[in-house]
Amino acid sequence: MSTTTDVQARRVYDAARDDDGTRVLVDRIWPRGMTKAKAALDEWCKDVSPSTELRKWYGHDPAKFHEFAQRYKGELEAPARRQALDHLRELAKAQRLTLLTATKAAGISEAQVLADLIGR
Repeated sequence: MSTTTDVQARRVYDAARDDDGTRVLVDRIWPRGMTKAKAALDEWCKDVSPSTELRKWYGHDPAKFHEFAQRYKGELEAPARRQALDHLRELAKAQRLTLLTATKAAGISEAQVLADLIGR
């Protein structure tokens, strides 16, 4: 029996919606110009974010997304990141999980990679 979890990736700058469920910021750096109240977060999970080196290499270049996703999945094997990922999986069991990022294109971000991994 296969179960899928309801996980989505969205921009933290977009207004919160009633159907977001648990809202978790997955960026290492706090979004520029965003207040805690406006972000309407349930949690900020920095430990699951990609390394600074990987983030800078990627630069959100759509042509590099596939390689970024593969490298990032490798980084998620590190103990601290694995524990943070497991925590997100637990959150997703209770209700919809919305993973938030400050990037302009959430569909090619670490939030989307995480949503795909957790939502399987």
